[in-house]
Amino acid sequence: MPQVLEFKLPDLGEGLTEAEIVRWLVEVGDVVAIDQPVVEVETAKAMVEVPCPYGGVVTARFGEEGSELPVGAPLLTVAVSVGADAGSSEEGAGAATGSGSGSGEVESSGNVLVGYGTGAPVARRRRVRPTAVAAAVPARVPVAPVVPVAAPDPVPDAVLGPVAVVSPLVRKLARQHDLDLRKLAGSGRDGLILRADVESAIRALAEGTSAPLSAVAPEPEAVPVSVASSAGRTVEGSAAQRIPLRGVRGAVADKLSRSRREIPDATCWVDADATELMAARAAMNSVAGPAAGPKVSVLALLARICTAALARFPELNSTIDLEAREIVRLPEVHLGFAAQTERGLVVPVVRDAQARNAESIGAEIARLTEAARAGRLTPAELTGGTFTLNNYGVFGVDGSTPIINHPEAAMLGVGRIVPKPWVYQGELAVRQVVQLSLTFDHRVCDGGTAGGFLRYIADCVEQPAVLLRTL
Repeated sequence: MPQVLEFKLPDLGEGLTEAEIVRWLVEVGDVVAIDQPVVEVETAKAMVEVPCPYGGVVTARFGEEGSELPVGAPLLTVAVSVGADAGSSEEGAGAATGSGSGSGEVESSGNVLVGYGTGAPVARRRRVRPTAVAAAVPARVPVAPVVPVAAPDPVPDAVLGPVAVVSPLVRKLARQHDLDLRKLAGSGRDGLILRADVESAIRALAEGTSAPLSAVAPEPEAVPVSVASSAGRTVEGSAAQRIPLRGVRGAVADKLSRSRREIPDATCWVDADATELMAARAAMNSVAGPAAGPKVSVLALLARICTAALARFPELNSTIDLEAREIVRLPEVHLGFAAQTERGLVVPVVRDAQARNAESIGAEIARLTEAARAGRLTPAELTGGTFTLNNYGVFGVDGSTPIINHPEAAMLGVGRIVPKPWVYQGELAVRQVVQLSLTFDHRVCDGGTAGGFLRYIADCVEQPAVLLRTL
């Protein structure tokens, strides 16, 4: 007899509490194997494929693509075959729980997400063969199999199939007023039950009307707003578009807001002649023969200059422990670099950058950049930075006052490198000039230290031979 098990959205690590469903990888009725990815979700840090710890037939999915689910919310249900002579079981790891009352031993992998969650093995295992499950449950079913009649408990919602609700707030509102969502006809797209549907049903119950608990007017995607004009009058504006702050965009907003609230930052900047740095890079990349290696980027050279500067000015590779009221100087340099992707701004981290040369840093930056553009960065590759390098010159701008990547203590900004008039050896000449800016936490150092750090960066840019002393 098949048993229906509920798989909940697992804890994805790094303190993440919710995830957005990007793409379902299975349909209701599909036969899935143990640890097969069933859904692709986007957290505040990365895109992750979530594997299901059970093998069987998918009987229900919870949440539409584009909806956001909290950790622990039902994700899908799976009907698995169990032995007729075994005792009842709710095996599985972390967020997977049984939702049927059938008997028998159920196999699960013990893993809810590769690299995360529980890794404890199951005490006893027996392989669930997709053919066996398919024989017990039709290959394509719109809802989960019914729990055996002998079960005294009421049939769980998961067994009856998914409710067309994606908002946890709508579910909570319905529970508070003892409303059965299955009796409501949603007014949203594809019958989606909206908050307005639930509120309309609540009003109908309060008024004692016999009107059916059915659809109301669909929620508008945009609402008229009042806009304050320059003359101080309030005018009726056109429909405003509301864009949810969630996923990567929401995480960035929270982090930048916290940085502004907690960090007393200051910025200093300087123009530097990058002509010699560009010439040195050209010489490195022109080497042929056995000594030739991968091309070295300008960003890799600037990153190597940063690690040399942080060795001289360790105050800027630190963080603040507010509870202990201490400055914590960090021994390793985990160098973050800002990367713009289709999903928004992300900051991948080059681990132990202080132990790498320019070629090694460049190779890691290239790998992380490719992963960022493909949406394959893991949460571990996006956290733990101690200092950030922000190359906003790629956007064609000269200067900026970047916001510190909390809880770090500083960020170096690099503008575009462009030909400009420059006094060189006492004469006016056209040189490759770049503007460098340093935003720093004024609690960890004063302006003298910040200025010394930035001046050392500029000296290395203008005279790359300065770096030879630290290589």
